[in-house]
Amino acid sequence: MKNASVVTDIILLGIPHTKDLETMLFALFLSFYIFTLRGNLLILLAIVSSTQLHTPMYFFLCKLSVCDIFFPSVSSPKMLVYLSGNSRTISYAGCASQLFFYHFLSCTECFLYTVMAYDRFVAICYPLRYMVIMSHRVCVILSLGTSVFGCIQATFLTTLTFLLPYCGPNEVDYFFCDIPVMLKLACADTSAMEMVGFISVGLMPLSCFLLILTSYSRIVHSILHIRSVEGCRAFSTCSAHLTAILLFYMPGILIYLRQTPSPWLDATVQVMNNLVTPMLNPLIYSLRNKEVKSSLRKVLYQLVFLREQL
Repeated sequence: MKNASVVTDIILLGIPHTKDLETMLFALFLSFYIFTLRGNLLILLAIVSSTQLHTPMYFFLCKLSVCDIFFPSVSSPKMLVYLSGNSRTISYAGCASQLFFYHFLSCTECFLYTVMAYDRFVAICYPLRYMVIMSHRVCVILSLGTSVFGCIQATFLTTLTFLLPYCGPNEVDYFFCDIPVMLKLACADTSAMEMVGFISVGLMPLSCFLLILTSYSRIVHSILHIRSVEGCRAFSTCSAHLTAILLFYMPGILIYLRQTPSPWLDATVQVMNNLVTPMLNPLIYSLRNKEVKSSLRKVLYQLVFLREQL
């Protein structure tokens, strides 16, 4: 068996069927990336600067914003580099790093959405005990737990993928290194890895989704027994979270759980997942939230004031 280190670099061919569209895609993806960074940084500043928002719900929203800053940063910089006409080559180690951090951050977000659903469940179903159950210590433990389990899952998937021998070819018909496209390059039988990866990638999100579904079934039951004004406010808070969950889960289902892959569709959905969803999350969580909008206005006013002073 040949050594896996025979392949020293990977050539990213980019999004399939987009030849001669590089300049347009560069401008489009760069604008998405900038809006993603600005939007999530503003959410972070708004929450950190307002003492009214120092609650468990906004603590977890802060972590989501941090993940949404780093998540597109895994693949977007390299994609923008080759769309601007520069090298499409990425080192073998860089490819492994891309795959690890992509799955680390996506798994962390998956666990985080589950924790956020539990937080809403406690807030709506047990309002009098909310601050006792969701104490600062519990929030920190839950937050760290999402990262620890995300790291374990990503390490497992990355190790399995790169234990396979890669002895050529080294061209990936994709815009970043991910498990399905890397398995096509392996010069060994990948059926066992495909099955393990399918179970692992499918089982973890499914478990989280079932826990989210359980939390929200209890929430809906409680909302139906709440008076109209309070019930509408509770539903408004939860609707933002449910929208973000749908945007997060749908791309994963379309990419990893289909029997017949389509490179162009997979790449399009993955771009939506990597760039568009993190860009939309700040809008989803702020448009119908008066506290966040008020804090954002204050932050923007302070930034404008500082700019004028300079």
